[in-house]
Formats: sequence, structure tokens, C-alpha cells
Amino acid sequence: MHKRKNRVMILASVGVLVLAVVWVLQYYGILPKRTYSSQHFGIDVVYSSQDYNLNGVDDYTDFLLGAKQDAENHPTYDGTYYAGGYPPEDIGVCTDVVWRAFRQAGYSLRDMVDQDVRQYPDRYPDIQYRDANIDFRRVKNLWAFFQAYALELTCDITDIDQWQPGDIVIFNEGKHIGVVSDLRNRSGQPYILHNAGQFRREEDYLGRSPVEAHFRFDASCVPQEVLVAWGGV
Repeated sequence: MHKRKNRVMILASVGVLVLAVVWVLQYYGILPKRTYSSQHFGIDVVYSSQDYNLNGVDDYTDFLLGAKQDAENHPTYDGTYYAGGYPPEDIGVCTDVVWRAFRQAGYSLRDMVDQDVRQYPDRYPDIQYRDANIDFRRVKNLWAFFQAYALELTCDITDIDQWQPGDIVIFNEGKHIGVVSDLRNRSGQPYILHNAGQFRREEDYLGRSPVEAHFRFDASCVPQEVLVAWGGV
């Protein structure tokens, strides 16, 4: 009787452990989950009126495609400083997802941030010494830039139709940034394309970290002296 009771307790403990492991794997997006489109929830996708690089694809879709390409490349998480500013395609951090998304649409986010820092230094209190090679790879600097030149939207993740592919999201007091995906979870909340060194770079992340700001970029809001086209590395 005593041996049987011990066996039941061991099996129960193993069962709890297995369930816990499965929950952790699901929570961190390691196990695949079913995804949904905006259409599934009756949400109209918002497209940009801008096609900056004249490639026949609107800016928001280009942002999405650029961020997806970075996710597919799965760069190693590494924030090393690079002369010229740009890390190799197989290296990156969260901010590199964003400038690569903008590159897809024809923008040089590095040079745009640098131009803005030159002209409006008071917007960037965290910058003590201007350095174009790193300023655009700092989340708080991008936060300040988008506050100036993007539509600021809700941070309520349950207001699902307000979250659109290509939007920019700031997390956790300016410690992290990502791009909104076109995939959604079963509640309609969008996946986030981001790099925190995690296994899946496009994942159900929106409810896992405090949302500090939510932006939709609009090039028509950017003065010509700040707007800079991508010219290559």
C-alpha cells in the first residue's frame, strides 16, 4: 500500500512537471501556436499613403517585410559598436530590427535620427555626445524620434483593431522595441517582430512586457531636412 502511494505521488509530480514545462514552452513561443489574420477578426488592415522608395509597396507593408526578413535571418543578439553604425546582417539587437524595417521602405533611419539630433538636441536628453554610429541603435532615442514624427496610438492591447502591421512598439520603460506583425493570437492581439535573443523572433509577445508607447510612422510629418533616403552601407 505504501509503495503504491509513493508511485502515485511520483507519477503526479512528473505530470505536474510536464505540464509546467509545456506551459513555459508555450509562454515563450518555443512551441508553435495557431495564428490568425486581421480578416479573421473583421479588422481592416491600414496601409500607408506613402511609398517612399516607389517600389509599388506602401511603407507599412515594407516595414513589415523588412522586419520579417530580419526575423528570418535570426541574427545573433549582440550590441557591439560598429564603425559606420551598421552591424552585419547576422548580428543585431532590438533596434536593428527597426532600422532594417525602415531600410526596406527606403529610409535611412540612422541618418534621419542623426539629422534630428543635430537640429533638435533637446529632444534627446540621453545623448551627451552625438554619435551617428550608435544613436539610432538606442531605444530611447528612437522613442524621442517617433514622438516627433509618428502618430501616437493606444497602448491598450485589448483594442485590437488599433494595432496594425508595421506599427512600432516601445516596451518596458524604453528598454525594448519591436515591430507589429500581421499575425495575431486567438484573442486578436498581434504578434511582435523583435530581437531579445529569443528562439522565435516573431512571437506572441505583446502581453508579456509593459507597453510604453505605440507609434505609426508617417513620412509626411517629417521635414525635408530630416528625411533621408537609404543610400546603402
